[in-house]
Amino acid sequence: MPPRHNPRHNPRQDPVHHPLFARFYARASRSAETRGGFAALRRELLHGVSGRVIEIGAGNGLNFPHYPRAVSEVVAVEPDRTLRRLATQAALRVEVPVDVVPAAAEALPVKSEAFDAAVASLVLCSVRDLPRALAELHRVLRPDAELRFFEHGLAPGPGMAAVQRTLDRTVWPFLFGGCHTSRDPLAAVEAAGFRIVSQRAFRLPERGPALPTSYCVIGSARRVA
Repeated sequence: MPPRHNPRHNPRQDPVHHPLFARFYARASRSAETRGGFAALRRELLHGVSGRVIEIGAGNGLNFPHYPRAVSEVVAVEPDRTLRRLATQAALRVEVPVDVVPAAAEALPVKSEAFDAAVASLVLCSVRDLPRALAELHRVLRPDAELRFFEHGLAPGPGMAAVQRTLDRTVWPFLFGGCHTSRDPLAAVEAAGFRIVSQRAFRLPERGPALPTSYCVIGSARRVA
């Protein structure tokens, strides 16, 4: 089933516009699917999801093939025009109905309490207003609905955490499409009115020197009324 939205906006009208980073991300993310083990992580993230789902920051649609058949619809929100075009193409190649829409996570163009699950995958680092984006997810989810998350964030050790904060204040967001390395996704999710149900912390890559984006968590949370 093809997406119902395929808008062609002027870049100035897009909520987010990082054309150079978008092209870099599209190439690098495809390589990371197999070499970096991201495909397996996406399968873990989406295992057991069902019903109507909203995904924020859908990027180039790499999650789409991993949605179970029990999902009736995915509303995939992507603010960047370049990535949204790729996501629209990816939506045509999967069995689950995917509707790719242009919007920012901080202002979701959907009704309240309309979804059975939400997905945030490597996006909470780059939203402009993290509390507002999570508040929007809380708004659009039904009571006790599930938020699935796969994010990188603040390092557990003070040394790397200090490096992350320095990078976030200087060059990192400008080079990597608004990404911030020192955010604490678990704390932000709980502060937005979600109850953490499961979580697994890990490092990417597992071996070798750690990167500012190496400290990851995958899990789920429930919307608290």
